[in-house]
Amino acid sequence: MPDKQIHLAAHFPGVNNTTVWADPRSRSQIELASFVELARTAERGGFDFFFLAEGLRLREYKGRIHDLDVVGRPDNLTVLTALAAVTTHLGLAGTVNSTFNEPFDIAGRLATLDHLSGGRAAWNVVTSFDEFTGENFRRGGFLAEEDRYNRAIEFLAAVRALWDSRPEHDLLVDREAGIFAAPHAGEFRFRSPQFDISGVFDIPRPPQGHPVIVQAGDSPQGRDFAAADADVIFSRHSHIDAARTFYRDVKDRLPRFGRGENDLKIMPAVTYVLGDTDAEALVKAREVRAAQVSPQTAISRLEAVWGRDLTGHDPDGPLPAFEPEEDTLLAKGQAQFRTGRGEMARQWRELAEAKGLSSREVVIEATSRQTFVGTARTVADQMNEFVQTDGADGFVFVPHLTPGGLDDLVDQVIPLLRERGVVRTEYTGTTLREHLGLGPARTPSASSTTAEIRDAS
Repeated sequence: MPDKQIHLAAHFPGVNNTTVWADPRSRSQIELASFVELARTAERGGFDFFFLAEGLRLREYKGRIHDLDVVGRPDNLTVLTALAAVTTHLGLAGTVNSTFNEPFDIAGRLATLDHLSGGRAAWNVVTSFDEFTGENFRRGGFLAEEDRYNRAIEFLAAVRALWDSRPEHDLLVDREAGIFAAPHAGEFRFRSPQFDISGVFDIPRPPQGHPVIVQAGDSPQGRDFAAADADVIFSRHSHIDAARTFYRDVKDRLPRFGRGENDLKIMPAVTYVLGDTDAEALVKAREVRAAQVSPQTAISRLEAVWGRDLTGHDPDGPLPAFEPEEDTLLAKGQAQFRTGRGEMARQWRELAEAKGLSSREVVIEATSRQTFVGTARTVADQMNEFVQTDGADGFVFVPHLTPGGLDDLVDQVIPLLRERGVVRTEYTGTTLREHLGLGPARTPSASSTTAEIRDAS
C-alpha cells in the first residue's frame, strides 16, 4: 500500500499569545503584507489551505482588555478575499461563528469567496454560548451551552440549502448577444426550530458546490457533528498517543452517517523548531517556550487554573499550596480551564515535584511544548511517522513568528517529504476539495443529523 499523502495547512497566529513578540523578525499582525507573505510561503510549500481565526470581542482579564494577546484583527473573510487575488491554488479557510450570524449573509459571503478564488473557500464552523460575547450582538446569554450544536447543525443545513437552491451551471452566457443571466431563480424555504427563512438566493452556486466545511469540537457531541457534516476537523491532539486515540474514535463514527474514512481529514494544530543538530533544536525550543510564557503570562495561566487573583505570587517560586476555586472565571472571551481545575492542579503539582520546576517552568512545560523539534530530517521523519501510523491526515502549522514563521519548514523540511512522495510537488487540481482528495459536496438531512447527534451525546 502506498504511503498516505500529508495534508498541510498554515494558521496565521495572533489570536492567542503564541507569537514571540520580542523577536526582531516579528512584524505586523494587521498589515496586508504580513498575510500575503505567509500565504505565499504556504503556497510555495504546496499547502492545502491557509487559515484565519475570528474574534468577536476583545478579550478581557480581571475587567480590563487582555494585554497578552493581539488587540483586534481585520475581518477574516475580507482578508481571505484579498489573498484570493495574490494566490492561485492555496485554499482559503476562515472561522465564522454560527451563533452570532445569520445563514443568508454567511452563505453569500462564503459563496462570493468561493467564486472569487475559483473554488478555494472553506468555512470553519464554530459555536459560542457565553453572555460576554453575546453582549456585542444584544444576545447576552440567550443560548444555553447544550443547545449550541443544535443551532450550528441547523445553521449549516440552512446555508447548504441556500447554496443548493442554485443548480449547477445556472449561468446563461452569450457574449455576442450580450447576455449574462441566471435563468433558474435561487428560491429557497428553510424551516427548523431555530430558523424560518425564505426568499431568493442571489449568488450563483459556488464552484465547489459547497465550500469545504471545517470543524474543531472535541466533545462527544462535537465529534459527532464533525463525523456527520465536516470535511476537515482541527484537532488539539498533537501528542502521538492521544492523537491516534482521537483519530480512531472520530473515524469510527463516520459509517453511522454514511461516510467513509477518506471523507473527513483530521489535522491537529502543531508547531516546529529546527536546528542544525537535534540538540541545538532542543535548546531553541526551550528558548521559544520561555519567550512565549513570560512571568506575566505564567501568572495569568495559574489564575485560570486556580480561579483566584495571584498578583502577588512569585512566578519563579512553587505552585500555590491552596486548592483551586472551581466556579470563578477571571478571563472573558478566551479559552481557559472551566472545569476539572482540581485535577489539573494535581497534575501540575506532580509535574513540579517530579522535575523540580517553578510555577513558570510548570506552565512552560504543560502548555507550550513544540510538536516537532530537531533537524530538518528529524522533523520530516516525525511528521511522516505521525501520519503513516494514523495519528492524523495532516497538520495545521501555527508558527511562533509572523510572517516568516514557515520559511524554514518550507525551505528545509518540505523538500525532504517531497523526495519521499508524501507531499505534492505541484498542485494537480484547482479547488480545495481536489487538494484534500474530497468527493463532491453532500447535503445531510438536518433533522436526522440533529437526532443522531442528540442520541449519541
